[in-house]
Amino acid sequence: MSGHNKWSKIKHKKEVTDAKRSKVFSKLVKLIQTESKLAKGDVSSPGLKNALEKAKKENVLKDNIDRAVKKGASGEAGNNESVTYEAYGPGGVAIIIDALTDNRNRTGAEIKHILTEAGTSLSAPGSASWAFEKRVGLWEPTTFIDISEEDGVKLENLIDSIEDQEDVQEIYVNAK
Repeated sequence: MSGHNKWSKIKHKKEVTDAKRSKVFSKLVKLIQTESKLAKGDVSSPGLKNALEKAKKENVLKDNIDRAVKKGASGEAGNNESVTYEAYGPGGVAIIIDALTDNRNRTGAEIKHILTEAGTSLSAPGSASWAFEKRVGLWEPTTFIDISEEDGVKLENLIDSIEDQEDVQEIYVNAK
Protein backbone atom coordinates (compact mmCIF):
# COMPACT_ATOMS: atom_id res chain seq x y z
CA MET A 1 0.00 0.00 0.00
CA SER A 2 1.58 3.24 -1.06
CA GLY A 3 1.55 6.28 1.20
CA HIS A 4 1.41 4.33 4.44
CA ASN A 5 5.01 4.28 5.47
CA LYS A 6 6.79 6.14 8.23
CA TRP A 7 8.33 8.75 5.90
CA SER A 8 4.92 9.73 4.51
CA LYS A 9 3.57 10.38 7.98
CA ILE A 10 6.60 12.47 8.91
CA LYS A 11 6.42 14.38 5.63
CA HIS A 12 2.75 15.29 6.12
CA LYS A 13 3.31 16.42 9.73
CA LYS A 14 6.28 18.51 8.60
CA GLU A 15 4.20 20.14 5.85
CA VAL A 16 1.61 21.26 8.40
CA THR A 17 4.14 22.69 10.85
CA ASP A 18 6.12 24.35 8.05
CA ALA A 19 2.98 26.03 6.73
CA LYS A 20 2.20 27.43 10.19
CA ARG A 21 5.77 28.67 10.68
CA SER A 22 5.80 30.23 7.22
CA LYS A 23 2.67 32.22 8.01
CA VAL A 24 4.15 33.48 11.29
CA PHE A 25 7.48 34.31 9.62
CA SER A 26 5.86 36.30 6.82
CA LYS A 27 3.84 38.34 9.32
CA LEU A 28 6.96 39.10 11.34
CA VAL A 29 9.00 40.05 8.26
CA LYS A 30 6.22 42.41 7.20
CA LEU A 31 6.25 43.97 10.67
CA ILE A 32 10.04 44.36 10.62
CA GLN A 33 9.92 46.01 7.18
CA THR A 34 7.28 48.50 8.30
CA GLU A 35 9.06 49.35 11.56
CA SER A 36 12.38 49.66 9.73
CA LYS A 37 10.81 52.07 7.26
CA LEU A 38 9.43 54.19 10.11
CA ALA A 39 12.77 54.13 11.97
CA LYS A 40 14.80 54.64 8.77
CA GLY A 41 16.81 51.49 9.57
CA ASP A 42 17.76 52.53 13.13
CA VAL A 43 17.70 49.21 15.03
CA SER A 44 17.79 51.01 18.38
CA SER A 45 14.30 52.49 17.88
CA PRO A 46 11.74 50.95 20.27
CA GLY A 47 9.30 49.76 17.59
CA LEU A 48 11.94 48.05 15.46
CA LYS A 49 13.66 46.62 18.53
CA ASN A 50 10.35 45.10 19.67
CA ALA A 51 9.73 43.62 16.20
CA LEU A 52 13.24 42.14 16.12
CA GLU A 53 12.75 40.55 19.55
CA LYS A 54 9.48 38.96 18.40
CA ALA A 55 11.19 37.56 15.30
CA LYS A 56 14.10 36.16 17.29
CA LYS A 57 11.68 34.57 19.75
CA GLU A 58 9.98 32.76 16.84
CA ASN A 59 13.39 31.63 15.47
CA VAL A 60 13.28 33.64 12.25
CA LEU A 61 16.63 33.29 10.47
CA LYS A 62 19.08 36.15 11.01
CA ASP A 63 19.54 36.55 7.24
CA ASN A 64 15.78 37.03 6.79
CA ILE A 65 15.70 39.60 9.61
CA ASP A 66 18.64 41.54 8.15
CA ARG A 67 17.08 41.47 4.67
CA ALA A 68 13.77 42.77 6.05
CA VAL A 69 15.50 45.62 7.92
CA LYS A 70 17.43 46.63 4.79
CA LYS A 71 14.36 46.40 2.57
CA GLY A 72 12.32 48.55 4.97
CA ALA A 73 15.09 51.14 5.36
CA SER A 74 15.59 51.43 1.60
CA GLY A 75 11.89 52.12 1.01
CA GLU A 76 11.30 49.01 -1.14
CA ALA A 77 8.85 47.54 1.38
CA GLY A 78 5.72 49.24 0.08
CA ASN A 79 3.28 51.40 2.00
CA ASN A 80 2.08 49.23 4.86
CA GLU A 81 0.26 51.05 7.60
CA SER A 82 -0.84 50.02 11.06
CA VAL A 83 -4.58 49.73 11.62
CA THR A 84 -6.42 48.87 14.83
CA TYR A 85 -9.91 47.37 14.86
CA GLU A 86 -12.13 46.93 17.90
CA ALA A 87 -14.98 44.51 18.46
CA TYR A 88 -16.92 42.64 21.10
CA GLY A 89 -16.89 38.85 20.94
CA PRO A 90 -18.85 36.03 22.55
CA GLY A 91 -19.79 36.69 26.16
CA GLY A 92 -19.09 40.43 25.83
CA VAL A 93 -15.31 40.00 25.54
CA ALA A 94 -13.51 43.10 24.25
CA ILE A 95 -11.28 42.37 21.25
CA ILE A 96 -8.55 44.57 19.77
CA ILE A 97 -7.08 43.55 16.42
CA ASP A 98 -3.80 45.09 15.25
CA ALA A 99 -3.09 44.76 11.54
CA LEU A 100 -0.49 45.90 9.02
CA THR A 101 -1.96 46.47 5.59
CA ASP A 102 -1.34 48.10 2.27
CA ASN A 103 -5.10 48.40 1.68
CA ARG A 104 -7.30 49.48 4.60
CA ASN A 105 -10.55 48.85 2.73
CA ARG A 106 -9.71 45.23 1.88
CA THR A 107 -8.47 44.38 5.37
CA GLY A 108 -11.43 46.09 7.05
CA ALA A 109 -13.88 44.21 4.84
CA GLU A 110 -12.19 40.86 5.48
CA ILE A 111 -12.16 41.34 9.25
CA LYS A 112 -15.75 42.58 9.21
CA HIS A 113 -16.75 39.46 7.24
CA ILE A 114 -15.00 37.13 9.72
CA LEU A 115 -16.68 38.87 12.67
CA THR A 116 -20.10 38.77 10.98
CA GLU A 117 -19.77 35.02 10.36
CA ALA A 118 -19.08 34.59 14.09
CA GLY A 119 -22.18 36.61 15.03
CA THR A 120 -20.34 39.76 16.11
CA SER A 121 -19.42 43.01 14.42
CA LEU A 122 -16.84 45.78 14.41
CA SER A 123 -17.24 48.42 17.09
CA ALA A 124 -16.56 52.12 16.97
CA PRO A 125 -12.99 53.25 17.75
CA GLY A 126 -12.54 53.52 21.51
CA SER A 127 -15.46 51.25 22.36
CA ALA A 128 -13.27 48.29 23.36
CA SER A 129 -9.94 49.99 24.04
CA TRP A 130 -11.19 51.32 27.39
CA ALA A 131 -10.65 47.79 28.77
CA PHE A 132 -6.97 47.86 27.80
CA GLU A 133 -3.86 49.94 28.40
CA LYS A 134 -1.24 50.35 25.68
CA ARG A 135 2.32 49.65 26.82
CA VAL A 136 5.33 49.43 24.51
CA GLY A 137 3.19 48.66 21.47
CA LEU A 138 1.15 45.99 23.26
CA TRP A 139 -2.39 46.18 24.61
CA GLU A 140 -2.67 44.83 28.16
CA PRO A 141 -6.14 44.22 29.62
CA THR A 142 -7.02 46.32 32.67
CA THR A 143 -10.38 44.68 33.27
CA PHE A 144 -11.19 41.01 32.78
CA ILE A 145 -14.42 39.20 31.95
CA ASP A 146 -15.32 35.67 33.00
CA ILE A 147 -16.90 33.71 30.17
CA SER A 148 -18.63 30.36 29.97
CA GLU A 149 -16.95 27.33 28.48
CA GLU A 150 -19.23 27.53 25.43
CA ASP A 151 -18.31 31.20 24.84
CA GLY A 152 -14.66 30.28 25.33
CA VAL A 153 -14.85 27.78 22.48
CA LYS A 154 -16.61 30.34 20.26
CA LEU A 155 -13.98 32.96 21.11
CA GLU A 156 -11.15 30.54 20.35
CA ASN A 157 -12.68 29.72 16.94
CA LEU A 158 -13.13 33.44 16.21
CA ILE A 159 -9.51 34.19 17.11
CA ASP A 160 -8.30 31.32 14.90
CA SER A 161 -10.34 32.68 11.98
CA ILE A 162 -9.00 36.21 12.46
CA GLU A 163 -5.39 35.00 12.76
CA ASP A 164 -5.73 33.24 9.39
CA GLN A 165 -6.12 36.68 7.78
CA GLU A 166 -2.63 37.55 6.52
CA ASP A 167 -2.63 41.25 7.50
CA VAL A 168 -3.47 40.62 11.18
CA GLN A 169 -0.46 40.94 13.48
CA GLU A 170 -1.85 40.65 17.02
CA ILE A 171 -5.20 39.98 18.71
CA TYR A 172 -5.86 41.06 22.30
CA VAL A 173 -8.83 39.96 24.44
CA ASN A 174 -9.81 40.63 28.03
CA ALA A 175 -11.24 37.17 28.78
CA LYS A 176 -9.96 35.17 31.74
